[in-house]
Amino acid sequence: MKLCMRVVLLFIIASLFLDVQVSAVIHQNSVRTERISGTCWKMVTTIFLSPSLFSFTLRPRVYVYELPSRYNKKILQKDARCLTHMFAAEIFMHQFLLSSPVRTLNPDEADWLYIPVYTTCDLAPNGLPLPFKAPRMMRSAIQLVSTQWRYWNRTEGADHFFLVPHDFGACFHYQEEKAIKRGILPLLQRATLVQTFGQRSHVCLNKGSITIPPYAPPEKMQSHLIPPETPRSIFVYFRGLFYDENNDPEGGYYARGARASIWENFKNNPLFDISTDRPTTYYEDMQRAIFCLCPLGWAPWSPRLVEAVIFGCIPVIIADDIVLPFADAIPWEEIGVHVAEQDVPYLDTILTSIPVEVILRKQRLLANPSMKQAMLFPQPAQPGDAFHQILNGLARKLPHDKTIFLKQGENVLDWTAGPTGDQKPW
Repeated sequence: MKLCMRVVLLFIIASLFLDVQVSAVIHQNSVRTERISGTCWKMVTTIFLSPSLFSFTLRPRVYVYELPSRYNKKILQKDARCLTHMFAAEIFMHQFLLSSPVRTLNPDEADWLYIPVYTTCDLAPNGLPLPFKAPRMMRSAIQLVSTQWRYWNRTEGADHFFLVPHDFGACFHYQEEKAIKRGILPLLQRATLVQTFGQRSHVCLNKGSITIPPYAPPEKMQSHLIPPETPRSIFVYFRGLFYDENNDPEGGYYARGARASIWENFKNNPLFDISTDRPTTYYEDMQRAIFCLCPLGWAPWSPRLVEAVIFGCIPVIIADDIVLPFADAIPWEEIGVHVAEQDVPYLDTILTSIPVEVILRKQRLLANPSMKQAMLFPQPAQPGDAFHQILNGLARKLPHDKTIFLKQGENVLDWTAGPTGDQKPW
């Protein structure tokens, strides 16, 4: 603790010494600070988000493996749609790290090692990703890393992280029942998984995983902004599927019946503007709405969560046991409304009973630019954005426990575990 205080004190002295120059730079470049938490050295690395201001080492230090392009760049070249779909965080995080000041070219000094594999960039004609090749692709990349570098074998991945933004993360299936049956790819059991899927006590969410928002194109959303003083004349808004007719025509399994219940109970309610149609004014309509429904689909999360926050529409989160992204930076309880899946038939009563002053407070909080920034992956990166929130999550897991390092010849992971189809060459 004394050492911690000493480090922070040194930082304060340095800040005072450079007060004039720093103040001028901050004023000129509008450098902002973000929420501080964790140990003292984590504080030092997150207080100022402009690395050019100081010369001390940034944490966490990340080594990016240089894999053959068939694991990432060539896949993207085949289908540019991967850059705009909701799983694109794996691509942009890779690009961010390549030019980030946290990157180190020396793996021996790295806190974390990152294996960039674009497992979601295998799209069907309708634009939806096909997760079926992902396990073999991931196994192939890990096998390559474990044979050409010595760092995987010393911990069997415990100091490595992956982005796995599939519906159910590293379980690699879009249907929950099948995802549960598959479980997390065995070779990823010790690694830190950065994933959009988050649900408490679920086999597809490892302890220590970092839950992130799905990707939403920042430029596209920016282009649809309307004047903030525009009246919010829609009480409840939702556009999307209520039934997945191809996979679950009766609606009892898809979204655990919650979406079907929304439609059956409120399709004729004048307070509810709900439909399967997605108009060209979708983003503008969200900015005219007070509440935006964010029900689960096949997975508990959806891009609507990001869209609601960006457009200042109070998210009504209908997904039991959901683990929300960046909960330490975004006060979800204060900006949103959580409704249990079993209480969907009472949505109208629940929402109309919320006092006006509570609604206004939530809207004021949603108007905070830092909350919107934390949900986006902009290019170039900005202070406090989703890239930096991921780095904060990785920093909070440091230092690594010494027990993650294996003895010479010791093995924990079973390379033969999992479905036999996953072990075919990729």
